[in-house]
This record gives sequence, structure tokens and C-alpha cells, in this order.
Amino acid sequence: PNAFATGRNPKHAVIAVTRGLMNRLQPAELEAVLAHEMTHVRNRDVMVMMVASFFAMVAQLLMRMLFWGGMMGGMGGRRDRRDGGSIAMIYLASILVWVISFLLIRTLSRYREFAADRGSAIITGSPSNLMSALVKISGAMQRIPERDLREVQGMNAMFIIPAAVGNGLSEIFSTHPSLEHRLERLRALSREMEGL
Repeated sequence: PNAFATGRNPKHAVIAVTRGLMNRLQPAELEAVLAHEMTHVRNRDVMVMMVASFFAMVAQLLMRMLFWGGMMGGMGGRRDRRDGGSIAMIYLASILVWVISFLLIRTLSRYREFAADRGSAIITGSPSNLMSALVKISGAMQRIPERDLREVQGMNAMFIIPAAVGNGLSEIFSTHPSLEHRLERLRALSREMEGL
């Protein structure tokens, strides 16, 4: 059970919903999930995440090139010791940029999820419907057969619930905030909307 939005801008966007999600949720809950995904589209989150991933992709490409270049005997021809030191520094800098980018991208992704949750609550006027949907589908990934959306975990930043198994990783490495944090924010938003 999952849903995601894709597309470079609101005019060229698509929202995908799995049959499992449609079968599991009540109409009001499904509406809340769709409003969440529509908020991703409106906020251009796919484009934002692609741009944010640029430095991580460049750093990773550079790391691979330097690694395999070193394994194959260098970058073409004879090098002196200073070149080796420079390449090692570039390699270490690439690793550092990749690690920092990795953490920042996940932080940005969690922030965008909170924003989409808020957008869903505002669009539908009922944060409780999204809360109910999140509770219903959050633990469902572990109960589904092995061959499903978990095969494309690299797209987790696009899904409403990450397509991952297990809870072992810290939230800092996750593309999505924990269910508890999302529900806590939605409860606060619900109280705010009710004027309490």
C-alpha cells in the first residue's frame, strides 16, 4: 500500500496509488493521502529533491571514478607523489561532500513530508483522516510479500511511506519522519485548526 507523486512541475505531474492502498483505506483517508501527494506536486518537491541530490550524485560519481582509476593503475600515465596526494585529497573531499549531502537530503526530505502532511490537513480540513491512513499503512510494508515496492527503495523520497523493511535505522538516515513525529505534528495542527 503506497502512493507517490512524480513530474517536473504541476502541469506535468502524475500521482500514483497502488491497488493495495485503495483497498486498505476508507474514501476520506484515501482523499487525505491524495491531498498529501497533491501538496508534493504543488510544492514541486520532485524537482527540489532532484536539484538537492545534484552534489551528492557528482560526489558519488567522482568517488567511483577515483576509486576505479586507482584500482586500474591511475588516471592515465605516470604520476609523481604529489599527484597521488592530490587525488587522495579529492577522494576524501568527495566522500565528505557525499556524506554531508546524504544527511542534508534526508533532512530536506523529512521536512518536505511534514509540509505535505500539513498541506493535506489544510486541503481536507481533517488532519485525523491522514493520521488514520498513516497508522493503517505504516506497518503494512512488513506484512506484504517480498516482491513489491521494496524493490525500488531508492525512490523512498517520493513515497508517502518509505518502502523499507525493519526499523533499525535512525530517523537521521530516513527519507521520512517517524510515524510518531508525523502524528504528533498532525495532532498539533488539528488542535490549531480547531482553535484550541
